Amino acid sequence: MSRYTLDHAERTHIAELAEKLLVNHQPWRPLEAVEALRAEAEELPVGLRRFMATARLDEDAVITVANLPVSADLVPTPISWQAAAEATAGAVDEVTLLLCASLLGDPFSWANQQGGRLVHDVIPSKGMEDSLTSASSETQLTLHTEDVFHSCRGDWVALMCLRNPDNVGTTISGIPAGVLPAENVELLRQDRFRFYPDDSHIASLDGVTPSLALTDRPYEQAGVLFGPAEDLYLRIDPDFTTAVPGDTEAEQALRACEEALAGATSSVVINPGEAVFIDNYRLIHGREVFTPRYDGTDRWLKRTSMVRDIRRSYVHERSRSRVLG
Repeated sequence: MSRYTLDHAERTHIAELAEKLLVNHQPWRPLEAVEALRAEAEELPVGLRRFMATARLDEDAVITVANLPVSADLVPTPISWQAAAEATAGAVDEVTLLLCASLLGDPFSWANQQGGRLVHDVIPSKGMEDSLTSASSETQLTLHTEDVFHSCRGDWVALMCLRNPDNVGTTISGIPAGVLPAENVELLRQDRFRFYPDDSHIASLDGVTPSLALTDRPYEQAGVLFGPAEDLYLRIDPDFTTAVPGDTEAEQALRACEEALAGATSSVVINPGEAVFIDNYRLIHGREVFTPRYDGTDRWLKRTSMVRDIRRSYVHERSRSRVLG
């Protein structure tokens, strides 16, 4: 893990930059402002820019930027992402997150996830307590690769905390060196596994998830492990990853991998004013259980995903768009 804590002058400078950008981009539509935000990111404090450039080159698994400005007049935690979107709640905080995220890569979104929004609100929602989405609370959010089903899933997942009064932990894990036998690693590298879209990708715009069996969903078939032997990359979501039907050997290897990841799990509490960037190739992440109050004081994060080069996604799309279909 690597961490950069802004001093008072840096924090003030970022707050002023974010406020100016928000004023100049009204009404606030992040997808329309993201190119300008990338250019303005060059005005961020030089210490922060050097830190992020080094972390990017070193492929640090977890990157934290602390003491970021949070809205002084932060509204109560909305009751749903739809309510947050309608009110543009926490807009200046979205600007701050996108400025920092742009130092690592290109933010993007999904057409069928939170209405195609570039920045998501991660908040508990009534009726979703036990869902397999970020709107859940009373069920453990399983450790997973973000958007595991797609070749153009993000290189990083960015989470910025606005409110976390209960110190709810974000869980993370990776493949410990030498834990998996060589024969398991070799098998997990083979295209013997299927990756399906999670419920957030098939939910309708009102947040209702249709009843759709896993085997009825589209999938990509590939390996769970890939990349450099000395520092393996990972692609897995136990709820939405299976071995090819009938492949008992692959199924056993997948279970062994899940057990190794469970045994290497740790927890990070993200506090207000902290942004955490998780390498989506090297780590999987989840969330601890908590009891929501729905009184405006619940945990509230802003989230976006980034790729190292947005052009990578164009081979899968018919237009130059940051919204993947």
